[in-house]
Amino acid sequence: MAKIYIPYGTVEGQTGRIAEYIAEVVRAHGHQADTADLKHSGDALPDGYDAVIVGGSVHVGKHEAYVRDFVLRNRAELERLPSALVSVSLAARGDGENAESYVEKFEAATGWHPAHVGLFSGALLYTHYNFLKRQLMKKITKDKGSPDLDTSRDYVYTEWDGVKRFTEDFLAGLAAPQA
Repeated sequence: MAKIYIPYGTVEGQTGRIAEYIAEVVRAHGHQADTADLKHSGDALPDGYDAVIVGGSVHVGKHEAYVRDFVLRNRAELERLPSALVSVSLAARGDGENAESYVEKFEAATGWHPAHVGLFSGALLYTHYNFLKRQLMKKITKDKGSPDLDTSRDYVYTEWDGVKRFTEDFLAGLAAPQA
């Protein structure tokens, strides 16, 4: 049984929901999983973990600064342990090239190049936004050609089956002999 740490950064909460779902999948496969919101838990990687899956959401083209700081502080451990990055963005829904560029920028900023990277769509949470952000997100959504313009409801784009497959692939890599 592996003990897996899943620290994450989230703004509206979708990355947190994805991290919790990853933890559920990990536990369903007989491993231990602990999630931590880096905004509240700090940037230290606790001792005793066998693997780490770092999650971060993208806003205005960047991952949260405190997720970057966590990776910078713990880069040596992330390189030593099996580790993965989960990047959550609206771009992952239909603009894979842009979603990949966010990861490339994050890797350049941190020097960490995880062997496993998951790109997942987030959510358009109109009902959680203030008036200005709701109007801005509606304009961006319209400019992208999306029909999801009803600001009285939220749109969750996360493909949970893809999150499950990513997590199971990561777990399978833990069981495989290291070359």
